[in-house]
Amino acid sequence: MPIRVAVPKETLEGEKRVAMAPDVARKLRKAGAEIILQRGAGAGSYFADEAFEDVTLVDSAREAFAAADVVLKVQPPTEEEIGLLREGSMIIGFMQPHRHPERVKLMRDRNITALAMELVPRISRAQSMDALSSQAAVAGYKAALLAADLSPRFFPMLTTAAGTIRPATVLVLGAGVAGLQAIATARRLGAMVEAYDVRSATREQVLSLGAKFVDVGIQADSEGGYARELNEEEKAKQQEVIAQHVAKAHVVITTAAIPGRRAPLLLPTAMVEGMAPGAVIVDLAAEGGGNCELTRPGETVEHNGVIIHGPLNVPSMLPVDASRMYARNLHNLLATMIEEGELKPDWEDEVIAGSTLTRDGTICHEPTRKLVEGEAQ
Repeated sequence: MPIRVAVPKETLEGEKRVAMAPDVARKLRKAGAEIILQRGAGAGSYFADEAFEDVTLVDSAREAFAAADVVLKVQPPTEEEIGLLREGSMIIGFMQPHRHPERVKLMRDRNITALAMELVPRISRAQSMDALSSQAAVAGYKAALLAADLSPRFFPMLTTAAGTIRPATVLVLGAGVAGLQAIATARRLGAMVEAYDVRSATREQVLSLGAKFVDVGIQADSEGGYARELNEEEKAKQQEVIAQHVAKAHVVITTAAIPGRRAPLLLPTAMVEGMAPGAVIVDLAAEGGGNCELTRPGETVEHNGVIIHGPLNVPSMLPVDASRMYARNLHNLLATMIEEGELKPDWEDEVIAGSTLTRDGTICHEPTRKLVEGEAQ
């Protein structure tokens, strides 16, 4: 019997993405899967129901979940959605287990196999499945545009009849995928860009984009492509050097995040107060508490003339391409588990095993298991 893959409409307020795109639906159909799509699921991403060829359209999420072997989602399933899943079925999407341990418990207790896209191992073979990176690229691009929109200055140098206008100076803190996209976009807009990251490996990437690398003399490379947490002495040295560059910047874009933990504080109030009036901070880490002490998630505030913007769910601001990229990530992961139209996951496979949050009534991700068991005690 062919695998039945269901895609419901996202229910989180403001979420415009969808876990399926028309081209991905065609690929899954060729692999032998049956696609069940809730009507209007792609409306926020401007994918009309008619754009999905040879799919089964249903009127409600309840119908989609009831028929599914595998459910694909963007946002973590709500408790209500978990209750609609058939016992023994699979769900794939972002799970945010550190924020929703009670939902992990529920999936465990209902024998749901949950694969978390944020747990996909960061190895070469899994790059095409890395949804964290694909969505971070969207966020970094959009962050530079948000900064340009909020800034009271031009980004590029302009030579006009009224004289020459110097380009804006943009400082990007964090040179991961989001940071690199922010750098590239700010450069395309004509700004002078410099960037800082505690990981020494990012220097060449920053320089290759035409930006200046800020060196504070600290290396904090860690496994999995992330940075380790700095000790107090390192933090003090980092703050001293960064403060000098922040004070001169017209725009600061912060992107530093640690999965499952509060975002590191990079811009304390005193540093913000050293910036010139009219300067702009776009804090992409707002959802994790913010890299700036003054950030208010989801709001734009002003402090001593400095504009501080804490956007939430930035990838959803570009839902067409964000959905296409995410749907391809899902397809590339799911395709490894489909054989002759049937679901046959290899649980010994490094990528599948590493992505599995719950399976067979157990919590497979050790940090989450400890979190849930701690709460239960």
